[in-house]
Amino acid sequence: MAWLSLIAAGLFEVVGVLGMNRVKRDNNLKAYLILIIGYGVSFILLSLTLRSLPMGTAYAIWTGIGTSGGALVGMLFFGESKDWRRILFIFMIFGATVGLKLIS
Repeated sequence: MAWLSLIAAGLFEVVGVLGMNRVKRDNNLKAYLILIIGYGVSFILLSLTLRSLPMGTAYAIWTGIGTSGGALVGMLFFGESKDWRRILFIFMIFGATVGLKLIS
């Protein structure tokens, strides 16, 4: 259950990143609500996860999901660079995340 909570926390961090982009673009109440709810749920789920998983592992996986997810969302929906090297490093983050799961 802790691993599912951790994955959900990482995905809600991506929602928070989407909210940041919306605030930058629209600067309205809906954008701020997406930002606050995304990060709020993410932090709540991360704190629940930390009851069962080691902090170092949970934090590394949470940030890996958020970082790579934010980069992928930027490439897919906001026209950010799709350079092969950028994609390679995103897959390296995913590989490290899976590796941490396998040894934890």
